[in-house]
Amino acid sequence: MNKKPKLKNLLMLMIATVLVFTTACSSGGNKNANKEEGNEAPAEQVKLTQDDKGWEVDKTPITFDWYINFSWFPNKWGVDATSKYITEKTGVNVNFIVPAGNEAEKMNTMIASGSLPDFITLGWYEEAVKKMIEGDLVLPLNELADQYDPYFYKVTDPAKLSWYKQEDGNVYGYPNSSSSPKDYEKFGDNITSTQTFLVRKDMYEALGSPDMRTPEGFLKTLEAAKKMYPDVNGQPLIPLGMYDFNDTGNASLQHYIQNFLAIPYDKDGQLYDRNTDPEYVKWLKTVRQANENGLLAKDIFIDKRPQMEEKIAQGRYFAMLYSRSDLANQQNALFANDPNSIYIAVDGPANANLDQPTLAGPSISGWTVTLISKNVKDKARAIRFLDYLISEEGQHDTFFGKQGVTWDNIDGKDQFLPEALNLLNTDRGAFDKQLGASHTFWMMMDTNLTPIWSPPAVEPFKQLEDWTRGKAKSLSEFDQLNPTGTSEEGIMNTKIDQEFGKVLPKLVLAKSDAEFDKIWNEFLKKRESLGFSKVQAYKQKQYEINVAKLAEATK
Repeated sequence: MNKKPKLKNLLMLMIATVLVFTTACSSGGNKNANKEEGNEAPAEQVKLTQDDKGWEVDKTPITFDWYINFSWFPNKWGVDATSKYITEKTGVNVNFIVPAGNEAEKMNTMIASGSLPDFITLGWYEEAVKKMIEGDLVLPLNELADQYDPYFYKVTDPAKLSWYKQEDGNVYGYPNSSSSPKDYEKFGDNITSTQTFLVRKDMYEALGSPDMRTPEGFLKTLEAAKKMYPDVNGQPLIPLGMYDFNDTGNASLQHYIQNFLAIPYDKDGQLYDRNTDPEYVKWLKTVRQANENGLLAKDIFIDKRPQMEEKIAQGRYFAMLYSRSDLANQQNALFANDPNSIYIAVDGPANANLDQPTLAGPSISGWTVTLISKNVKDKARAIRFLDYLISEEGQHDTFFGKQGVTWDNIDGKDQFLPEALNLLNTDRGAFDKQLGASHTFWMMMDTNLTPIWSPPAVEPFKQLEDWTRGKAKSLSEFDQLNPTGTSEEGIMNTKIDQEFGKVLPKLVLAKSDAEFDKIWNEFLKKRESLGFSKVQAYKQKQYEINVAKLAEATK
């Protein structure tokens, strides 16, 4: 009599059985299946081992917002052949976000809001890294790996994970362009530096290729260049170019020139105050003298990188303390117009003994670190995509692109196709936009692998690269010494750095050596009153920790 309830119960039982069967099949069977049909276990719940490529589990379309803390970064994902190929392969699309103006202001605004994009890439040395970790705004990569993708431990370097481990035992960021002590042992012959002293080839040779290692030779050559070449295509020559002045100083007039002077970082196990080294002070006074002699253009005090790149492309600088990698596009343009108008690397400022420079090679800290935001829209897909990019397969894809489009195996070796190689060597900007290979997307690039895959360097880049060989040195133990911004020493260090940023242009613009000395001595007193001794004591302890970490990494 009561048949309807029994029928209803029977139907419910059949549906439940089907659901149980379907779920069991999907979770115990095909790990590579997509979620498109909605009848499988969530991909993040699939149990994986270190040998499983987590990114293969789920390839459904997803777009991550990726913040790059460099206003000059020009590239878009999905325009070129390589990024299209990676999206096709992994299902991941990327929306890059780049600051329109001041990077520090943009980062601070995002941190203050408590809302960050999915991925964040910035210099490891940026105060924002510590702020994000301390503010609980980013996720521990090791915990994400434990939960969603053990492949992380197969593709990452244990020494680099140890280096970036925080006091809570977690790792929040992974570096690019990083070389551990073992990397130096393995790839030492291929390791170079990007730090160079550059001169415009045709002008320098017309002057007789003079020696610019001494203050006298340096000033004399700048003066001769200005006299022989007062303008370049109707625009005034800029005798000496350098990086931009910012809140904490100027890279060219700080660690760049100090490395050229081979000023030590430590002596007998104690950190050395490089800023008070007599050789450094002497060369700061040399730059001051250059200004008094009318050899420093006003441009160098106000220009930022976009303005500098425009002037480099015009060949308006005679000499520059600058990174060879930061003028690749401009160097190509100059070479195409006139091969003799390019920039070449020569021996620049040196100490009184004319010792060889000790230039910064890749350190274990790398160049940038990439972190995953606590607000990330899909934790599993995020860590798996990061691991793919870190892996050798991901490195190969970001370096070579898609087989048959940008590269192929030729004579038993993976190589760029002739058309792609020609574009890479003649127009890097067009190469990036059209093909997107050769680490156009450098966020996770492993520069230890790049030289193995790269075609032999050609002019106008070979001479720049070769000049640095044998001069590059690992300075890893001196990385990450600065105290955190919220600690007592961190606040002191920030104030000292900012004070130096105010003082440096005043030193260069001083009307006499006597005025320079007055400004300099006042700064030394001021930095002591701001807590310099306390900061140095903190850095010394951190340095000793770093030395121990590196010793452990070499075992």
